[in-house]
Amino acid sequence: MNDANLDLTISRLIKAPCKYVWQAWANPAHLEQWWCPKPWTTQVREFDLAAGGAFDTLMLGPNGEREDNPGCFLAVEPMERVVFTSVLAKGWRPAPDYFMPMTAIITMADEGENTRYQARVLHKNPEDKKRHEEMGFHEGWGICIQQLEEMAIKLLRQG
Repeated sequence: MNDANLDLTISRLIKAPCKYVWQAWANPAHLEQWWCPKPWTTQVREFDLAAGGAFDTLMLGPNGEREDNPGCFLAVEPMERVVFTSVLAKGWRPAPDYFMPMTAIITMADEGENTRYQARVLHKNPEDKKRHEEMGFHEGWGICIQQLEEMAIKLLRQG
């Protein structure tokens, strides 16, 4: 159920088959290459791609900024959908307070030779949604999707 007052959505057509988009998502070494907008980098601390599994990334900025993003996978359907949240930690344990609690629903589906990729981020209140949007949600997530596309194309070319 979409709620325009609480959700932010971004959708892109990635110029690679879903198989390669999934490989870029499902391999932590690949995810580190595209997860945050460059020149930031990502370190994957924990990555158990299964419902209840840990999803913990540390994003490092060029000026020494650090943003820890612990969370939990809620649902994983290979080559179709990944749902994760910052509200829970691995094993569905309550997570420490996070500056912006959210749940993200990522979907991907073949569209001809390409992949329709969509990210919908659910927030607990309109204020958090607005703050996320003002922080540059569309630009930042858009850059990450472009970097994801680049990784998927690289994997496609490698066969």
